[in-house]
Amino acid sequence: MLMPKRVKRRKQMRGRMTGRATRGNTVTYGEYGLVALEPGWITSNQIEAARIAMTRHIHRGGQVWIKIFPDKPVTKKPAETRMGKGKGAPEYWVAVVKPDRVMFEIGGVEEEEARESLRLAGHKLPIRTKIVTKGAEDSMTGGDGT
Repeated sequence: MLMPKRVKRRKQMRGRMTGRATRGNTVTYGEYGLVALEPGWITSNQIEAARIAMTRHIHRGGQVWIKIFPDKPVTKKPAETRMGKGKGAPEYWVAVVKPDRVMFEIGGVEEEEARESLRLAGHKLPIRTKIVTKGAEDSMTGGDGT
């Protein structure tokens, strides 16, 4: 599972997920990418499940890049605990994903195989996704950057 080696502060606020991704919204390493269509939190377990689904399908052929990293701690209070007494302990780690963010990339395999492995990975994630090819990111935003 992915998580930071060390962090400056153990607990963070929840934050807001408004707007679209301005960075990480192009396919840079591979030929095909899996793009988020809606905002959400992707846990480290979900990232790992998607990675396993992709690598199992391509049978050690090609290469997979994970372009998101879970660096936000999510806290939780124990079950059947009374209100108050401070904030809960960190429970798991999430990556904040905004629309248009390229989360996974794949290269070195045929198009059908790449699309199928990205489709399988998309089913492991809690948000809607779509598959894009390198150089076709302008069609995601409408071409004029809106």
